[in-house]
Amino acid sequence: MSFTLDFISPTAAPAADRVTLFADVILPLPLPRLYTYRVPYELNDNVVVGGRVIVQFGAKKTLSCIVAAVHEQAPKEYQAKYILEFIDDAPVVTQPQLKLFRWMADYYMCTIGEVINAALPSALKLSSESRIQLHPRFSREESEYPLSQQEEVIVDALGTTEDGKALTFTEVGELLGIPSFHKVIKSLMHKDVIFLFEHTADKYSPKVVKKVRLAHHFVSEASIEQLFNTLSSKPKQLDVLMKYLQRVPVHQNEYSNQNGIEKAALTSSPHLSASAVNTLIKNGVLEQFDVIVSRFPLEDEPTAQLHFTLTDAQTTARDEIMAHFGEREITLLHGVTGAGKTEIYIDLIRKALESGGQVLYLLPEIALTAQIVTRLLRVFGSRLGVYHSKFSDNERVEVWNGVLSGRFQVVVGVRSAVFLPFDNLSLIIVDEEHESSYKQYEPAPRYNAREVALMMANFQGAKTLLGSATPAVETYYQAKRGRYGLVSLTKRFGEAGMPDIELVDTRKAREQKTMHNHFTADLLGEVERTLGRQEQVILFQNRRGYAPVVACQDCGWIPKCTNCAVSLSYHKHSHELRCHYCGYHDSMVSKCPACGSRAVKTQGFGTEKIEDDLKIMLPQANIQRMDLDTTRAKNSYQQIIGDFEQQKTNVLVGTQMVTKGLDFANVSLVGIINADSIIHYPDFRAHERAYQMFVQVSGRAGRKGKKGKVIIQTSDPTQVIFDKVIRNDYAEFYNYEIMQRQEHGYPPFMRIIKMTVKHVEQGLGEQAAILLTQELVERLGRAAVLGPEAPYIFRIRNFYLQEITIKLDRAHTALKWAKEQICAAMDVVKDQKELKQARLVADVDPM
Repeated sequence: MSFTLDFISPTAAPAADRVTLFADVILPLPLPRLYTYRVPYELNDNVVVGGRVIVQFGAKKTLSCIVAAVHEQAPKEYQAKYILEFIDDAPVVTQPQLKLFRWMADYYMCTIGEVINAALPSALKLSSESRIQLHPRFSREESEYPLSQQEEVIVDALGTTEDGKALTFTEVGELLGIPSFHKVIKSLMHKDVIFLFEHTADKYSPKVVKKVRLAHHFVSEASIEQLFNTLSSKPKQLDVLMKYLQRVPVHQNEYSNQNGIEKAALTSSPHLSASAVNTLIKNGVLEQFDVIVSRFPLEDEPTAQLHFTLTDAQTTARDEIMAHFGEREITLLHGVTGAGKTEIYIDLIRKALESGGQVLYLLPEIALTAQIVTRLLRVFGSRLGVYHSKFSDNERVEVWNGVLSGRFQVVVGVRSAVFLPFDNLSLIIVDEEHESSYKQYEPAPRYNAREVALMMANFQGAKTLLGSATPAVETYYQAKRGRYGLVSLTKRFGEAGMPDIELVDTRKAREQKTMHNHFTADLLGEVERTLGRQEQVILFQNRRGYAPVVACQDCGWIPKCTNCAVSLSYHKHSHELRCHYCGYHDSMVSKCPACGSRAVKTQGFGTEKIEDDLKIMLPQANIQRMDLDTTRAKNSYQQIIGDFEQQKTNVLVGTQMVTKGLDFANVSLVGIINADSIIHYPDFRAHERAYQMFVQVSGRAGRKGKKGKVIIQTSDPTQVIFDKVIRNDYAEFYNYEIMQRQEHGYPPFMRIIKMTVKHVEQGLGEQAAILLTQELVERLGRAAVLGPEAPYIFRIRNFYLQEITIKLDRAHTALKWAKEQICAAMDVVKDQKELKQARLVADVDPM
C-alpha cells in the first residue's frame, strides 16, 4: 500500500505563528532506535503521547505505532515523513507504561519495539495487512447509524455476515481510491459495523446463545387461552408452552416476553421433548433468535458478597504485612501450603480499593485463575477483570480498555498482565512468586513478570506482596537481609495438619517384582483405599504424552525430530509421534525403517500412559488428565478443574499444572510417580525446583480438616532433599542451598546473562560463538565468561545452538557497563559478513 503526502500539506499560516511539531514513535519492530515523523500542522492539537498514529515505514508498508514524545527538533540524519493519520484522541498507553517499557528494553537487552509488540493486543496494532470483517451484530435495516457513501462501498464489498468475507487495509485503500481511509474504518468500528483482526486465526467469533420467545400475537391473555385449547390434543407441545409460561410470566408483564429464555432450557430438560420445541418454532408459536453474550463470566454472575473472618493467625500476618509496608516497598509472605494466604490477599485488596488505588493480582498459571476468579468475583463483582492468553484478542482489548477507563480496578492475570495500562496502582500481589512460569523465554522481551512487577510498583509508588510456600532462594535471601519484609504462616488454615509423606523404593519393588506397570504396590493400594473412602487422588508425573521414547528392540533405531536434536514422544490418543520443542509430528510406525523389524516398542511413560494404565487397573475410577495436551482448548482448564471440584472425577493425573495453588477439599492422597527425573537435572537450580515441586504438589493433600498422605516413588530414598521435604523444613533447605550458591558464584550473589548463538549451519554457529566469546573475554575478563558449549539439546527448529554464560557483579553501575560491553561484542560478530545470518540472543536472569 502506498501513500502520497500532498493531501496533508499544511494550510497557509503566518510564518511567525507557525510551529512545526515532530513525534518520536515506537514502531512494533525490533529496531534499535525510535523514528521521528512530522506532525501535519493542522493536526498539532491532536497529537498525544501514548496515542496511536499511522505512519509509512519503508517503501510501501504502513504501521500503527505509539507516540513516545512530541518536540520541535527535526531529525538530522533523514527527512522526516508526515504522520498519515491519528487513530486515538486519548492515550492507549499511559506514561507509567512507557517508563516501564523503556526499563524493560534496557534491562532485558532488547528493543522497545519488541516490548510494545509483546505488550499490545494485536487488535491495537494495525498494519497494511490488518483485516476487517462485518460485525455479527450488524444489520443494515436495524442499524441506528447512517452510513456515508465511502462506508457503504466497504459494506457492499464485505457482503453479508454469512459470507464471512474479509478485506485487508491494502484492499480497502484500493477500493476507496484514497490515501487516507483509516478514519472511515474507525467510524465503521465505532458504529459496530465491522471489527478488526490481525491474522485469520484471530478472527472474532462472538459467543452466541439461541433463545426463544412466544410469538408477539400470542402474548395477550385471550390468545394464550385460545392457544391452550388448540394444543390440548398435543400434550408434548402443551408441556413446552406451560414450562415457558412458568419461566416467563407474560400474563403479569407482557414485556418480559421480549427477552425470552435460552432454548437449551427447554430442549435439554429431561421432561420436555426437543422435537416439540422445534415444532412450536416451525408453526410460529415460538420465535427463535440469537443473542450475543459476554464471554466474561464475571459479567454474567451476581455480585453477591463473600463474607469471611480472618483467623487469629491470618489477622496477625495481615497486620505484620501492613507494618512492613509502612517501612518497605516489598514484603514476602512465606506461608505453608493451605495456610489461607488467599483470604489475606482479599483483605489487602479491599483495603487498597478503599484507598482509591488499583490492584494487580498475578498468578503463574491460567489453571489457577479458574478457582481464584470465582472467589474474587463474589467479593469484587464487576470491578474485577481477568487477563490471560486463552482469551481472544478482542477480549484482551476489552480488558485493556476497561483498565484505562477505570471499569476494572482489580485485575487477575498471568505474566502478560504486567503490560496493562495501570496508572494508579497501590498494590501488586505476586502469588506463587517462585514459579518459573513467570519467565518469558521466546520471543523477546525475555522478562520475568515478578521482576517487572517489582519495578512497576516502584515507578507507581505501589506496594508489592510476594507469596509462596516455597520462595525462590533469591527472594528469601533479600528478605533475610532485611531488604524485603518477611511474614510467616507456619500452620494450615482451620484444623488441617500437614500431610504424612512416605518414600517408596522403586528399585526394591522391581527386585521383589511388586511393581504394577509404573506403580508400586504401596501407591496402588493407597489409591484403592482412598477411592474406597469416596475421597480423591492427585497423581503427578512430570512428563506428558504416552511414552517419551519409541525404539526398535532389534537395532536400537529411535525416531528423531527433523528440526530438533531430540527423540519424538508417542501420543496414543492421536496415535502420532510428536516433538515437544517445535511441534513436528509424524505417524506412529509399526515397522522399523532401519532394519525392517516389527519389534518397535515404547519405553518410559508420561501422563497419558499413566491415565491409560489406571483405567485398566481401576475400572471403577473416573480418571481425568490435565497437561498441555488436554488443556489446549480455551475453557478446558475450567472444565477439568470444575469436574474434579464437583467430584465427577476422582483421580486427576497431571504434570506441573496440578502442583500450583489448586485447592480441593476432598483430596487426601497425592502420588509422585517418578521423583528421580526431577532431581537429576543439569542445572544449578535443579534441587531448588525439585524441593518446590515436591512440597507444592504435596500441599494439595489434606485440606479442610482432613489428614492427607503423600507417596513419593524414587529409586534413591537416601537423597538429602527428601528429608527436608518430609520435615517441610524450608529454612534448612535454604541454608544448604545458599551456601552452595555462594561457593560457586550463582544468584543471588552474581547476576547471570546467558548468550545463545543460533545458526542453521553448525560450523558457522560454532565460529560465531567462538568469536563472541573472545570479544566478551577481552571486555569482561576470562573469569566472567563460561563457554561456549553446545547445550544438551543442541538443535531446535533447524537452528544449531551454542551457549555462553556470563557471570556479573550485582552492582547496578557494573551491570549497566557490562551490558554495553556485551552489545559491543555482539556488534563485532554481526559485522562479520560470513556470520550475518547468526542469531545472537541475550537472556538476562535465565531460569
